[in-house]
Amino acid sequence: MRSPVNLLTAEEYLDLEQDAEIRHEYVAGQIYAMAGASEAHNLIVTNLIAILRPHLRGSSCRAFVSDMKVKVKTQQADIFYYPDLLVTCDPNDSKKYFKTNPSLIVEVLSDSTETIDRREKRLNYQTIERLQEYVLVSQDEIKVEIYRKDNKGNWTVETLSKDNDLSLDSVGLTLTMADIYEDVFSL
Repeated sequence: MRSPVNLLTAEEYLDLEQDAEIRHEYVAGQIYAMAGASEAHNLIVTNLIAILRPHLRGSSCRAFVSDMKVKVKTQQADIFYYPDLLVTCDPNDSKKYFKTNPSLIVEVLSDSTETIDRREKRLNYQTIERLQEYVLVSQDEIKVEIYRKDNKGNWTVETLSKDNDLSLDSVGLTLTMADIYEDVFSL
C-alpha cells in the first residue's frame, strides 16, 4: 500500500525555500525543482533587465529577475512560480520574497518548460487582476509572443518576429528584436 503524498503548506514551502540551494516552484502543496538556464536564456533576460531597469527608474514600477517569486491564488490552491522577469507597479506589492500583483511577466522558453509556460503558467498568471501582459520569448529563434489584456479583461495574443518591435504597454516601453536578442542572434 502506498503512503499518501505529504503536501506542504504555502508557509512551509516559503520557509524551506529561503534556505534551499536550488529553487523550487510550488503548486497546490507540491514542489518542483527548477532547472538551470542556457547561455541564450541568460543573455535574453539580461538584455531585458538592462533596458527595463533604467526605463523604470523614478516610477512606482520595479523590475525583478528569476529569483523573485510570483504568488498566484486560484480557487483550488496557492501557487508560487519563478518567472524569468516581472514588473510590479503596485506600491502595496511589498512582500520580501514574492510579489502578488505584477503588471508584466516574461518567460524565456526552453524545451523543458515551454509546455508549462504556454498552458499552465499562462492560464494561472492570467487570473492575476493587475497583470496586463505576459510575454513568451523563444531562445531558439527570433520569436516573441505577447498575451495582452484589453480594458474589458479579454486576452489577445500577438506573435512577433525579426521585423517587429515589442511594445510593452504596461510599462510604456518599445523594444526592438535587436534589443532583446543582442549577443544571441545577429540581426
